[in-house]
Amino acid sequence: MPHINLLPWREEERREKQRQFINIAAGAAIVMVGIIVLVHLRMSGVIEDQNNRNQFLEEVITQVDKEIAEIKTLEKEKAALLARMKIIQELQSSRPEIVHIFDEIARTIPDKAFLLKMSRKGREISLEGVADSNDYVSEFMRNLNNSPWLTNPRLTVIQSDKKEYPGASWFQLTVKQKNQTKKADK
Repeated sequence: MPHINLLPWREEERREKQRQFINIAAGAAIVMVGIIVLVHLRMSGVIEDQNNRNQFLEEVITQVDKEIAEIKTLEKEKAALLARMKIIQELQSSRPEIVHIFDEIARTIPDKAFLLKMSRKGREISLEGVADSNDYVSEFMRNLNNSPWLTNPRLTVIQSDKKEYPGASWFQLTVKQKNQTKKADK
């Protein structure tokens, strides 16, 4: 007679396969969760390191920006100081010029002419005076033009009929001062 096994071996085998599948799935899930946790921790560490680097760079950038602003203010101060030094040097080099100008005016003015007023604006000198005749005014202008310190005399006004100076010629003229510092530099 044929032998038939009626034991539920198929069901047991199915249960065994189900248990193995569940164990493998659980193990895979645990391994996957572990991998996810490790990747998350590693990425969190990388992000935190990068954030720390970024914060350090921002602090350094802020410090460098302050230093750049300080350098700019120092450069402005340097430029201002250099401008002041240049002005002082120009004043120092032009200090004896006024003495030469007075000396030249005293040498160039004819005997029959007198100065009443003199003013200076920059390199232009305005002169006001009285001369016995127009010829002395012309001579004065020629002398000024031939001077090594003065040039380009221009007669502004000449009057012969002023009440304050009867019989004399009252005049106003301007003359330019030659730049002697450029000649000294050459």
